[in-house]
Amino acid sequence: MKKIQMVDLNGQYEGIKDQVDASISEVIESTAFINGPEVKAFQKELEAYLGVKHVIPCGNGTDALQICMMGLGLKPGDEVITADFTFAATVEVIALLQLTPVLVDVDPETFNIDPVAIEKAITPKTKAIVPVHLFGQCANMDAIMDLANKHNLYVIEDNAQGIGATYTFKDGRKSKSGTIGHVASTSFFPSKNLGCYGDGGAIFTNDDNLAHTLRGIVNHGMYVRYHHDVVGVNSRLDSIQAAVLRAKLPNLDTYNHKRREAARKYSKAFAGQEHIVVPVTVNGCDGICQSCDCHVFHQYTLRILNEKRDKLVQHLNENGVPCGVYYPIPLHRQKAYLDDRYNEADFKVTNQLIKEVISLPMHTELDDEQIDFITKLVIDFVNK
Repeated sequence: MKKIQMVDLNGQYEGIKDQVDASISEVIESTAFINGPEVKAFQKELEAYLGVKHVIPCGNGTDALQICMMGLGLKPGDEVITADFTFAATVEVIALLQLTPVLVDVDPETFNIDPVAIEKAITPKTKAIVPVHLFGQCANMDAIMDLANKHNLYVIEDNAQGIGATYTFKDGRKSKSGTIGHVASTSFFPSKNLGCYGDGGAIFTNDDNLAHTLRGIVNHGMYVRYHHDVVGVNSRLDSIQAAVLRAKLPNLDTYNHKRREAARKYSKAFAGQEHIVVPVTVNGCDGICQSCDCHVFHQYTLRILNEKRDKLVQHLNENGVPCGVYYPIPLHRQKAYLDDRYNEADFKVTNQLIKEVISLPMHTELDDEQIDFITKLVIDFVNK
């Protein structure tokens, strides 16, 4: 059996090696390292894939989220509602801009932000909602957009884990994740479903005026060289990373299909296990059916119900199986974001999830032998 890895980037690279190597060589020979033809081509190709009017590439996913908020003109003291159960980057940029983060609980089945909790947290100071499409599926965007329209709020999608997922609205319309709200950010960190070989990110929007503002912000506030019209930052996707992403983008749907195949095999093996809860989806299907792309399984995350999660992590690691606990400490308990406004009773789901969740290896190169080995280890340990 091949060595089991949490993410097998080398195995994925072997399938596109010739194209990646040739594209990187072309960039080096051209010396067009910043804002070169590869960046512009990738931008257009990603716009076509997503069906969105504007893609603005930038330096990384965290920058992308910050620039979204800068572009919307949010001011210090404005409240921004987001999920308590997610990576710190989401709340980090809110704090960096001197906005006021408002953390709320999540849905116990999908782990995504709970619209009921959002509505309870809205005040006259609320200006935006940041739903995080956690682990590879969209938050409940029907309810979130309804709330935003009702209260005149911006919706900034954090799509770092969800690229390629499709959201089906209640009326049957379909949209790619990151194209539903007013603006969205994504990350091309190497382990993402669409990852480069360094840092990279992008912003998506259908708003022409906002896109113009964002393009200035990512480049020191310049539209004409040495003319600084807005306060900006230095955040640009370099041409080598764009070349890698161009090689991967045509394969993204295939990559996501392979992840769903692995997820289906995992869930089939765990079916009927009393102490194991497998992933479910916001669209109500099993999330791993052949025809459904509502979940792209950036992570395959179980809940272990019999208080053996931490010992299971140790057991898997001792047997050569990497795993992850995303996330062990909720944001409202992190030292940097402590706030007297928060009441533990408002975070019942998050406080339970942090004791139960475990993410198993998930990538495009998983094979049946590895999945069988992993699932047997988990089942035998949890039931002993």
